[in-house]
Amino acid sequence: MEIQFEKDYLRELYYDGKTNDKQHRYQPQIVKKYIRVVDILDSVDKVTDLYRFNALHYEKLTGDKAGLESVRVNDQYRIEFVSSEEPGKSITICNIIELSNHYK
Repeated sequence: MEIQFEKDYLRELYYDGKTNDKQHRYQPQIVKKYIRVVDILDSVDKVTDLYRFNALHYEKLTGDKAGLESVRVNDQYRIEFVSSEEPGKSITICNIIELSNHYK
């Protein structure tokens, strides 16, 4: 799958391991796991292959986030993305969300 990033800070986290955006700073172990999860997203042939990775908790979101899909980085964070199964399959990473904020 081709990986695209909706926001610059997500691209910087993946390629540089850090971001200049002070609003989106994460601890080194979170960045390391984020990079590992994006590598897994990059390695699959189709999005449904993510079900094989139980630790990712792949799911299609519903409600106000309908149209998005997510995988877990760890128990605290998840990555939200949009996938395309069209020729030239791609995943566009939209956000990294802290779960405790999401459920408040």
